[in-house]
Amino acid sequence: DLPGSPVISASLANLAENSQSLRRTSLRAQDAEIHTIEHLMAALYGLEIDNIEVEINGPELPGLDGSAEGFVQILKKAGICEQQVPRRCLQIIEPISVSERDSLLMIIPDVNLRISYTLDYPTTNIKTQYNQFLINPEMFAREIAPSRTFCLREEVDRLRSLGLGKGASLENTLVLGEEGLISGTVRFKDEFLRHKVLDLVGDLYLTGIPVIGHVIGVKSGHALNIRLLQKIWSQVSGLQKQRAGDDKLQRVTKGILYREDIEKIIPHRYPFVMIDRIIEMGHDRAVGIKFLSNNDYFFAGHFPKLPVMPGVLILEAMAQVGGVLMLSREGNHGKIAYFMSINNAKFRQVVKPGDELRLEVQVTRFKTRTGQIHSNAYVGDKLAAEADLMFVLSES
Repeated sequence: DLPGSPVISASLANLAENSQSLRRTSLRAQDAEIHTIEHLMAALYGLEIDNIEVEINGPELPGLDGSAEGFVQILKKAGICEQQVPRRCLQIIEPISVSERDSLLMIIPDVNLRISYTLDYPTTNIKTQYNQFLINPEMFAREIAPSRTFCLREEVDRLRSLGLGKGASLENTLVLGEEGLISGTVRFKDEFLRHKVLDLVGDLYLTGIPVIGHVIGVKSGHALNIRLLQKIWSQVSGLQKQRAGDDKLQRVTKGILYREDIEKIIPHRYPFVMIDRIIEMGHDRAVGIKFLSNNDYFFAGHFPKLPVMPGVLILEAMAQVGGVLMLSREGNHGKIAYFMSINNAKFRQVVKPGDELRLEVQVTRFKTRTGQIHSNAYVGDKLAAEADLMFVLSES
C-alpha cells in the first residue's frame, strides 16, 4: 500500500535495528517497515515453504489468536507447490553458540532440524519445563503452531508504553503472574515453552536457507535468536559466494534417498530410524549412512562414561539398509521385511559419538518372498562390523 510497492526480503540483512531489544521481529528496507513477522515466518519454515511473496497493506502482520495456527491453515488451504529444483540446505558442521547472563542458545551438527528447549521463570509458579522436537511439517502443524504468545504481567505496561501490544488481549496473549496463568487455559501443558520454539523457528527462517542442526536453547528469546543467526549467517554468506555446486552447501542434497524418502519405504520412525541417508542404490547393492552424535538416545545409557553404539543397533542399521534395498525392487513396494536370521556376525571396532557409520549391503540371494544380504559397516576405512542377514517379505 506504499508508493512504488516496496519489497522487503525476509533476511537478516533487512532486520530492523530495534528487533533485538523488543518482543517482536521486524524488517526494514528504505522507508518501509513490517513488524511482528515471526509467526508467519515460523509457519513458512515449519511447512518447508522456501519461495513465496506476501502482500500486506499495513505495518504489522495480523496477531490472529497469538499463534501460527491460522497462517498454517491459510497456507495449506491455498496449496503448496513442489518446484522442480533441488532444495539447498545448510548443514551445521561445527557447534555455534551465544549466551547472555543465564540464557544460552547453540546449534550443533545433526541430520535434521531438531530443537531442545528449557524454559524457566522463577518469578512465577510455572515449574521449569524441558522438551525436544524434531521439526517437520506434520509435527510443526500439530505440536508447535497452535501455541500462543505469552508475557509476564509486569511486562504489559512497559510494552504498551512503547506502543507495542496494542492489539493484544487475553484472547490472543497468555499473561503470567506470580500465581500462574491469570486467565484462560493452556492448549499444551508446556504451551509457553512451545511458543518459544515457535518464535525460534520463525527467526531461523531469516537465514534465507533451511538450516540442518540441533538447536539447544535455555531461557533464550528474540535477541539471542538473532545473535545466533548472525553467526550462522556469516557462514552462509561465505558459502553462497562460492560456486553453486559447493560441497558444504549442497551436503544434504547429494544423497539418493533422504530421511523422508527412507520413511516412505520402511515402517521405522524416530527414534528408531537407524539410517540418515542412502548414498548409493543399485539392483543388488546399497550404501547407507548413519551420523552419530552425543544426542543419539542410546549413548545416554550404553556405557555413558565411555559411550559406544550397541552392536545390536549396528545390525539393525544394516538390516534397515537391506530392507530399503529389497523393498525398492519392483513388486515389493508397500511390503515389510522381517528378520529371519543373523549369521556370521562379527564386531571389529567400537563406534562412538561423532563417527560416520557407512553401511554397505550386498544381496547374496533373493527369491520371491525371502532375501539374504551380506553387510559391512565401516568407520572411515576401518571395518567396524559385518554380518549375513536373512529376511522374509510380507504384505503390510
